[in-house]
Amino acid sequence: MTISPNIITTLAPLPVLVPMLAAAATLVLGRRPRAQQIITLLALITVLIVSGLLLFLADRDGTTAIQVGGWESPIGITLVVDRLSAMMLVVSSIVLLAVMAYAVGQGIRDGSDDQPVSIFLPTYLAMTAGISNAFLAGDLFNLFVGFEVLLAASFVLLTLGASADRVRAGVSYVMVSMLSSLIFLAGIAFAYAATGTLNLADMATRLDDIPSGTRAAIFGVLLVAFGIKAAVFPLSAWLPDSYPTAPAPITAVFAGLLTKVGVYAIIRTHSLLFPQGELDNVLMICGLLTMLVGILGAIAQTDIKRLLSFTLVSHIGYMVFGIALSTQEGLSGAIYYVAHHILVQTTLFLVVGLIERQAGSSSLRRLGGLAAASPVLAIVFLVPALNLGGIPPFSGFIGKVALLQAGAADGSALAWVLVAGGTVTSLLTLYVVARVWTKAFWRARADAPEGDLADVSPSALLDESAADIAYDDRADVGRMPAMMLIPTIALVAVGVAMTVFAGQIIHISDRAASDLQDRSIYIDAVLGGHHGGEAQEAPR
Repeated sequence: MTISPNIITTLAPLPVLVPMLAAAATLVLGRRPRAQQIITLLALITVLIVSGLLLFLADRDGTTAIQVGGWESPIGITLVVDRLSAMMLVVSSIVLLAVMAYAVGQGIRDGSDDQPVSIFLPTYLAMTAGISNAFLAGDLFNLFVGFEVLLAASFVLLTLGASADRVRAGVSYVMVSMLSSLIFLAGIAFAYAATGTLNLADMATRLDDIPSGTRAAIFGVLLVAFGIKAAVFPLSAWLPDSYPTAPAPITAVFAGLLTKVGVYAIIRTHSLLFPQGELDNVLMICGLLTMLVGILGAIAQTDIKRLLSFTLVSHIGYMVFGIALSTQEGLSGAIYYVAHHILVQTTLFLVVGLIERQAGSSSLRRLGGLAAASPVLAIVFLVPALNLGGIPPFSGFIGKVALLQAGAADGSALAWVLVAGGTVTSLLTLYVVARVWTKAFWRARADAPEGDLADVSPSALLDESAADIAYDDRADVGRMPAMMLIPTIALVAVGVAMTVFAGQIIHISDRAASDLQDRSIYIDAVLGGHHGGEAQEAPR
């Protein structure tokens, strides 16, 4: 089946171009917030529609490469649309649109009238462009550019409001991210020195002639860079302290999506550039430790945001496990689990924002009685929580079973250890979310150790006589705006749809994994056939 070059050439750059142009427009319209919001939502809807079309075309017709500006590969900038990149674009665009609608419903600010909200939307759109660019990048340097756009935008979003906690967390985050970027840049330099190219397809062909030790060293450097961004143990300590301080929408999109850009980079480089498996055992050990250390950290937390941040780290281990197996079954399970986890983790952080609106706190020591106070909120939490815990028949269960079956099929001792570790992690995750349910939703608020302080302002707590003072700088406590609730419910529904349509989605992830296993598909799409700005179709 033939791809229309004009359609592909037109559509592929749009997930990057549309949000960048919209960011410029919203920056100009800084004094007109309503116009900013309309432009932002329209841009994100456009990106979602385009991403859906790209996934349809990629799944129907195979991998396609676009040479930007008419420069022939491997010299120019190459954008590559395959099943993996298109699937990541669709899931990320769903999350970005839902979080933006949630932020608009929240009023963007979360408790302070002094926050510079006029820069929120342009920065958010720039981050969207960086995410899309990272997924479509066909060369290492363009992938680096996507990460740097993410870094710049995420630092602004993380410190929005300039509170002491946010600035402290933001400084820590940007220092770790800059270190990761420097290591990534060193990896790019080493790869270029060894192969003389930065184009991923061209590099893949040349790395086959490089000594295995040199190849493993280059991959090791890139793995450290991507491991920091993906929060893989032992490079994950920065995450639980950085994300929980941000506003609820920012925490949600950071936790749900940004770490998965790092996971995507590991999948792409591992399968395309370094399929020989020199570091697979190291990856498997890191995956196991990421699972166990993350979930043990979650058990020790009393704040729901920090607890979810640790579960985020823990479940990155499942994805690393699937990648390290270097089999089609493992990659397919990892791809499906990435899509599942983006949706579920984002939903849970949005629910935490609703909990803070309803009860004035996210601390388990102060919460109670939420099921009686808001049955809708209880359901909105329970469904993704059970999904995260891997209760059948939810997508979390399906994804974990796929990964554990892939590990069992591998049959090695280390794979069986990870199967056992994944099972233990799943049970502990269920324990963690059940603990949140029983303490925040089921028990009476009067039974919470600090239940009488949940809606007291932090400043008032400095005065012991102020125990009954209302939360004076959060007059919105006790109210959940419909425009915050509706996007959250929509994401819950999408998470359930991943269960209802699990067969079709797994078939796509299977085909994506098959493409990744056969490197010639990607290489031929980029280097074979015609160049000069035309879309090139690889054999299916």
